[in-house]
Amino acid sequence: MNKSDLIDSMATDAGISKATAKKALDSFLGNVKTALKDGERVSLVGFGTWSVSERAAREGRNPQTGKTIKIAAKYVVKFKPGSELQNSVN
Repeated sequence: MNKSDLIDSMATDAGISKATAKKALDSFLGNVKTALKDGERVSLVGFGTWSVSERAAREGRNPQTGKTIKIAAKYVVKFKPGSELQNSVN
């Protein structure tokens, strides 16, 4: 399922227009991005939790040359599924 499929499904399920569903989805995604950028966790009970953690700088290898390279530290987004989501998949 891609974004447009999700918008179509949301519009059908909620009985709203596709434009309204697109605005709602864009707002949700924007708010999640903003919260994560501010270092907050986003938790939807039963669905899952998004969080940000810092990955430390480390050394790696260039697979073509075998030379050691430095990999910079960065922030990564993590998602942990909630129990309801996990149970619905299994």
